[in-house]
Amino acid sequence: MSDEDELQRARDGDADAFAAFYRRHVGALLGYFMRRTRDAEQSADLCAETFAAALVGLHRFDPERGPAVAWLFGIARRKLGQALAQGAVEDRARRRLGMARLEPTDEAIERIETVAALESTARALRAALEGLPGDQRAAVEARVVDERDYAQIAAVERTSESTVRKRVSRGLAGLRARMDREKMP
Repeated sequence: MSDEDELQRARDGDADAFAAFYRRHVGALLGYFMRRTRDAEQSADLCAETFAAALVGLHRFDPERGPAVAWLFGIARRKLGQALAQGAVEDRARRRLGMARLEPTDEAIERIETVAALESTARALRAALEGLPGDQRAAVEARVVDERDYAQIAAVERTSESTVRKRVSRGLAGLRARMDREKMP
């Protein structure tokens, strides 16, 4: 399901649709904020604020003005600008009071960077999956994503388990090949 469809369903009250949109983009958004702020705690806060603003402002999303991810990152840019302006004021106040700045731990930064890297891999995997022939993509999604057994898939597709196994095997081989090509310089 596309981002735009998920946001439309979320606008109609489907919380699961917004959750799927969140899961798809949270890693990229965390990476975006981390690269700009170098502050794990602030990045996590900004990410949460961005998704909260997106949820509250769903009625403002217009797919004719651009993709949902562009709308989300537009909100993120505004949140970042506000935070940077507010941060400058807070830094001056903190210095006046003689308070030390809290620094994120290496572990916290590493966790956020890991999530951002996983999101990048997930995007490449989704693109590779979309590039598979339809029968292979459907078989891989049913077996791997939906965790259905071969017999169930065969019954729904009205084909043999052997055919489903071949489709899954070929689909996974195709995914591996596409992902390997993505890693090459």
